[in-house]
Amino acid sequence: MLILAATPIGNLGDASKRLAEAFATADLIVAEDTRVTKKLLAKLEIQHHARFVVANEHSEDDVIEQALKTSLSADVLFVSDAGMPGISDPGYALVKAAREANVPLSIIPGPSSGISALAVSGLPTDRFVHEGFIPRKGRTGYFQSLAHEPRTMVFFESPHRLGDALSDAAEVFGADRPACVVRELTKLFEQVAWGTLGELAEQFEEGVKGEIVVVVGGKPREEANIDDAVTQVASLMADGVKRSDACAQIAKETGLTKRELYAASISAHP
Repeated sequence: MLILAATPIGNLGDASKRLAEAFATADLIVAEDTRVTKKLLAKLEIQHHARFVVANEHSEDDVIEQALKTSLSADVLFVSDAGMPGISDPGYALVKAAREANVPLSIIPGPSSGISALAVSGLPTDRFVHEGFIPRKGRTGYFQSLAHEPRTMVFFESPHRLGDALSDAAEVFGADRPACVVRELTKLFEQVAWGTLGELAEQFEEGVKGEIVVVVGGKPREEANIDDAVTQVASLMADGVKRSDACAQIAKETGLTKRELYAASISAHP
């Protein structure tokens, strides 16, 4: 079996009993960095008998073959340096290959910096998008591609690029867009900074140290005009789109409910 296991993102107290048991019994440990994982095992005082292999972009093919072969008769534990493996690290290919080979998969849930930062940000959590690391080049164009994103956005960023990234985000999304910078989650110098993108860009202009997650509110919905929306529905119907489908499409674009839009459309265009 291939087991995905979340490791602490800072505080060792977040290591679960299941994680300790999995480390102790695994035959093969696939790690993002074996040095980091071995230090974690030493700090948690976990005795193990597993072999180690490194999973990165340079060793991916060889590791996948070795891990899948071993997982047919023994337990293979897959971990990243911190948090949930397979999220913004090289592990996706291993999990995909295991699924395609019908290898049994299991997961030991636990810490995740992106989800934790989202929860503490105070921004809407009902719908969100995990964007991962902000690209080093073409940052402005990248943010422009997200200019109309209505969901809360979660980004990772390196500490020395944080100020520039926030400044570019403020320029594209607007300086008054609500955001949150979360630094060193669960660690001694944990920091949660709330504000607008403009305020945060100024606060972190000089950069910081540590692991960074940036959470940015989505584009606010403009208050929809029901009459304009009904006109759009009528236009789609004139092009041959069924009333129910037209209402569903315009409801998604405007934030109005399909039910109220359908009723208004019937009244205006029986």
